[in-house]
Amino acid sequence: MEQRTLGGSGIVVGDIAFGAMNFGFPGGPSDEQAVAMVHRALDVGVNLIDTADVYSNGESERVVGLAIAGRRDEVVLATKFGLPMGEHPNLSGGSARWIKRAVEGSLRRLGTDYIDLYQMHRPDYRTDLGETLSALTDLVREGKVRAIGSSTFPAESIVSAQWAAERGAHRRFVTEQPRYSIFNRRPETHVFPTLQEFGMGALTYAPLASGWLAGRADPTGGQRADMEKHVFDLASPANQAKVLAMRQLRDLADGMGVPMTHLALGFVRSHPAVSAVLIGPRTPEQLDDLLAGADVVLDDAVLDRIDEIVEPGSDINPADNYDAAIPAIADKRLRRRR
Repeated sequence: MEQRTLGGSGIVVGDIAFGAMNFGFPGGPSDEQAVAMVHRALDVGVNLIDTADVYSNGESERVVGLAIAGRRDEVVLATKFGLPMGEHPNLSGGSARWIKRAVEGSLRRLGTDYIDLYQMHRPDYRTDLGETLSALTDLVREGKVRAIGSSTFPAESIVSAQWAAERGAHRRFVTEQPRYSIFNRRPETHVFPTLQEFGMGALTYAPLASGWLAGRADPTGGQRADMEKHVFDLASPANQAKVLAMRQLRDLADGMGVPMTHLALGFVRSHPAVSAVLIGPRTPEQLDDLLAGADVVLDDAVLDRIDEIVEPGSDINPADNYDAAIPAIADKRLRRRR
C-alpha cells in the first residue's frame, strides 16, 4: 500500500483509510466482527481509522475504541465533531463551549487520551471561525489533539479558515474530507485546487458513490438505498444517468480484468490532491475486496475513458453532495433580517 503524508501534518498514512461509520449501526458488523476487521486492515498497512461522534450517537467511537485497544501506537485516529448530538442547539456546531465538551466525550468513548486528527464535520455559519480555531488550538496545546481538519467545506470556507488561522495565530486545518468518486467529481473544480494551494490533504469519502460503484447488478436494492432515497430514486433523470454510466464503467472494468470496486478506488487514489481514500466496509468480505484493490493503478487511457463517461468536475446528480446548496438558501435562519 502506498504511503502518503496527510496534508501538511507530517503524519504518514496508507492511501486507503478505514471509515467506521457502519460500526454500531443497525445492520453493521458486531463488535467482534468490527474489531477483527480493523485488525485485518492494520495488518496489511491501513493505519488511519476515521469515525465521528455523531455516528450511531457515539457507538462507532466506542467500537473503534475496542478495536484499537492495545494497538493505539499503530493507529492514526481521526474523528469529527459539529453535527447535532442532541436536540438542544448548544449540542452541535463550532463554539468553544461545545468543542471542549465534545472532545471529552470522544476521548472517553475512544478510550484514548489524544486524537491524531480532529475534524469539523460541517461548516457552522453561526460561529466565527476564529472562535472555532482558537478552541481547537487550545486542544492541540493541551495535547488532546495532534492536528485539525475540516469536512465537507466548500472552497470559500476552506480559504476563510486559512485566513482566520493566520490572522489569529491559530493552528490551521491541514486536511479536508470531501465526498469524491467517479460519480461525484465536483471537488476537482475548486476544492482540490484550493487544498493544493494551501498545502492541505484530501481525506475523501464515498468512493463507491453510496454503492452505485460496488459492482452490484441493482445498486438501488442495497442498504444505502433505504438511507439515501434521493440518491437512488430512478424517477430522477440524474439517477437514470447513473445507470447508463454504471454500465459503461462496468464494461471498462471488465476490459481491465478488475472488479468495479477496484476501478472506483483507483480513480480516487489517482488524484494528486488525495492523501487517502476512506472505505466503509460493512462485512469482512467487503473489506477483503477493497483491500485487494490497493495496488490497482489506472493509466492515462483508462482515466481518459472515465472522463468521457463522467465529465471532469461534475456530479451526475448534484443532490448527492451535501455542500451543493448555498447555505443562505438552504438554511432559512441565515436569511432573516437581524
